[in-house]
Amino acid sequence: MRAGLARGLAQVTGRALGPYQSAVVRIGFAGTWLFFLLREFPNRGELYGPDGPWSWELAERLTDSNGAFSVLMWSDSAVWFEIVYAVAVLASVGLLLGWRTRATSVVFMIGVLSLQNRSVFMGDGGDNVIHLMAIYLVLTRCAQVWSLDARRAAGRGSASAGAAGPVLWGVLGVLYAYGTVTWRFSAGWVAAFAALWVVCGLWWLVDRYEPEGEGRAVLDVLANLLHNAGMLVIMAEVCLIYATAGWYKIQGSRWQDGTALYYPLGLDYFTPWPGLSGVLAGSGTLVLLLTYGTVAVQVAFPFTLFNRRIKNVLLGVMMLEHAGIAVLLGLPFFSLAMIAADAVFLPTGFLVWAGARVAVVRFGRRRVAAEAEPALAPAEPAPSAIGG
Repeated sequence: MRAGLARGLAQVTGRALGPYQSAVVRIGFAGTWLFFLLREFPNRGELYGPDGPWSWELAERLTDSNGAFSVLMWSDSAVWFEIVYAVAVLASVGLLLGWRTRATSVVFMIGVLSLQNRSVFMGDGGDNVIHLMAIYLVLTRCAQVWSLDARRAAGRGSASAGAAGPVLWGVLGVLYAYGTVTWRFSAGWVAAFAALWVVCGLWWLVDRYEPEGEGRAVLDVLANLLHNAGMLVIMAEVCLIYATAGWYKIQGSRWQDGTALYYPLGLDYFTPWPGLSGVLAGSGTLVLLLTYGTVAVQVAFPFTLFNRRIKNVLLGVMMLEHAGIAVLLGLPFFSLAMIAADAVFLPTGFLVWAGARVAVVRFGRRRVAAEAEPALAPAEPAPSAIGG
């Protein structure tokens, strides 16, 4: 038992587990939010800005009562709204590319929380998932692979090299100081942002002046612990989403008699392809199988984590289910958010293979073959650790 505990402790503190899983989750959620912001750019004023039915005064009253965080409540100026919206778009691009990921993940979180908490009635289940994952991603080391930070670390010896990082954190520090002095932040957010700013500043100093010393080793251990805890929370969150969704469906009479899927297929709001929806709704057997199959998969998934092969099969089924929801019900961003969350359970071998195939298409077979060994340099977790 002691040996097992020692090995487990060494795994948790010695490295950040699931580098590929955390990277694909980062890319998935950043891309989903970015595509949503760009798609709704013409409607941004009605959704989250001064032109919306949920006025700034109503939003202020709500955030004052529930303590929700939103920098949009600092001012009702249209210029301030446009600045926040533009920064949210830029932060999504930066997180998607893995550029200065620790700082951009914080800005990404601020953008997500600010816009969603400004107009709480505009969201759906996918927005709730993005809301939570934006917070969790701040805790992770999600740029170890497939990122500009990883490329910088390989080429210059450190992901924090260059002046862009200190400048970005300096700007964030000024905004934090302003928000603190003017009592824009609650006590909890003051403490959270202070901890982030101080720890990241300490990391930069140690990485610059003592990259091989004991201080860097201690910070690495703490960062690994925080990352692994964050990945565990993400996995638990996904399991909780499916478990609660499945068990609540079981209690519904329409899910019990197998007709639940039929009703949304008859609503104009959920039928972007009326002909396809009509064909599906016209088959009672298919509606019954899809209704019962949805409940069975959602209830069973958390229990399949104990069997890697069954888990991988159900994972593929759920991703196909969300792709079907995107097409049939016209909910692409909800589906993209759920697929990005599911990706935390993807097998490492599959992700490495997929990354190699993408690299082949992008750079050509010869270059990929020459760089195959360095590309696999990050330590891989055991199959049973994350993703199978």
